[in-house]
Amino acid sequence: METKEQLKDERDRIVKGLEETYRRLIEFKKQKNSPMIVVRNGKIVAVDPNEIMPTVLYKRNGGING
Repeated sequence: METKEQLKDERDRIVKGLEETYRRLIEFKKQKNSPMIVVRNGKIVAVDPNEIMPTVLYKRNGGING
């Protein structure tokens, strides 16, 4: 069984991977001048990639495992 520390380390690596993937996606969309397709207020919209922050930080909600 994995310890809490091992689970935390694994979660942190996954989050870093997701953040890097997001950064690369935005970079790719800017290079191709291709809109980001997102959902806003329940509607699908195209957003200019230059209007999107190039990075995002995952915020933990402080749930069961904090």
